[in-house]
Amino acid sequence: MFEQAFKNIDDILHKDAGCTSELDYTEQSSWLLFLKYLDALEDDKAAEAELEGKRYSFILSEAYRWESWAAPKTADGKLDHNAAMTGDDLRDFVNGKLFPYLAGFKQRASGPNTIEYKIGEIFSEIKNRVQSGYNLRDVIEHVDELRFRAQTEKHELSHLYEAKIKNMGNAGRNGGEYYTPRPLIRAMIKVINPKIGERIYDGACGSAGFLCEAFDYLSPQARKADDLKTLQTRTFYAKEKKSLAYVIAIMNMILHGIEAPNVIHTNTLAENLADIQEKDRYDVILANPPFGGKERKEVQQNFPIKTGETAFLFLQHFMKSLKAGGRAAIVIKNTFLSNTDNASVSLRKLLLESCNLHSVLDCPGGTFQGAGVKTVVLFFEKGTKTRKVWFYQLDPGRSLGKTSPLNDDDLAEFVELQKTFADSPKSWSVEVAGVDTTTYDLSVKNPNGGPEVTLRTPQEILDEIAALDAESAEVLATIRELVA
Repeated sequence: MFEQAFKNIDDILHKDAGCTSELDYTEQSSWLLFLKYLDALEDDKAAEAELEGKRYSFILSEAYRWESWAAPKTADGKLDHNAAMTGDDLRDFVNGKLFPYLAGFKQRASGPNTIEYKIGEIFSEIKNRVQSGYNLRDVIEHVDELRFRAQTEKHELSHLYEAKIKNMGNAGRNGGEYYTPRPLIRAMIKVINPKIGERIYDGACGSAGFLCEAFDYLSPQARKADDLKTLQTRTFYAKEKKSLAYVIAIMNMILHGIEAPNVIHTNTLAENLADIQEKDRYDVILANPPFGGKERKEVQQNFPIKTGETAFLFLQHFMKSLKAGGRAAIVIKNTFLSNTDNASVSLRKLLLESCNLHSVLDCPGGTFQGAGVKTVVLFFEKGTKTRKVWFYQLDPGRSLGKTSPLNDDDLAEFVELQKTFADSPKSWSVEVAGVDTTTYDLSVKNPNGGPEVTLRTPQEILDEIAALDAESAEVLATIRELVA
């Protein structure tokens, strides 16, 4: 049922003049999902209060609650079409009254970690792009079918939302900003092995995939009520610069079961490294920072190693933000290991001398959809020098692409061998004492000759062409509808 509702919502948004891409579909369904979720959360809290003989104070005034403006019901629980706004009335109410009222929570909230503040942040950052009030009415009716009460319902919704984020990531050239393949994230988390009570951080969280997967990894370990409270309030921390990603991160974490996510909407790199105190540090950092970006000179002044490359600034931020003994797994361009410019050399030297870079996972091309660069994952622990680096060259035995993405089985051997840093045809170790100290070059050079390049079969190539043709046909159909 949920899957069909999501499909119906996308079909309606596809027809609306204000929504032109997968990014718009995800953004618009996100704010509506958030308000529907908030309504369910308030109803649950009101019911709990009643059972305890207390009065619940609703966050939203009555006129702005879901069942007042979006889905007023008749006595038998059906949509009251006489009371429900539609057309221009609905659009004007949403744009002129609902959004300004919700945005105002930012000023009225008691602090940034409250659900009130998150409401204010979200509705200050985005706007309703659905131009037709009739389309908006249709979308609302489909969103109203969704239920957030049972854990199984939330679980299904979180899976569907993840699929939406994946489609959005694949839709643009900046796909890697929004979507890191979940099998890769899960492998990184298994290696880092976080524990309940540790603080986990992602300073460039995108859609919050790392934190959601870490929550799923830790939830089965929660044995008592205090563990659950720790996971909800004192475990996951994130920052995100872009408005759309910020909204999606909050919605994604909520759907995974984190009620008031500690996500801050800010440019992480605007923070001066010298200002990071012990209280600001974390036990675990998991991240895939944006690469290829260029930061302004005044931002670069916040870092000891000056560079315009966003990912290199983030790496400095992460090293500084780790506690002594803290662990990190960071995705970065593979050229970081061998670039000869001053910043790259200085950064590798700093990493090797201040942290134990114990493992490097070399990912094949095609790991990230929509991103044409090859990546590696750096696994390191802060506080001791690196003496030996273990490398693993991931080879799934096929060419990765849209029709053949990375899966958990592809990474199973890496996770297993990493536990003992075992040598194999795909893995080896390098003594840092033997590394050239003028370049600190750590290029991935498999002494075993490395895996042979696996050529795609004609059928795989045809499948990929068919998938791309179908996507092109869809884009053309959208353009035709817009110009018709």
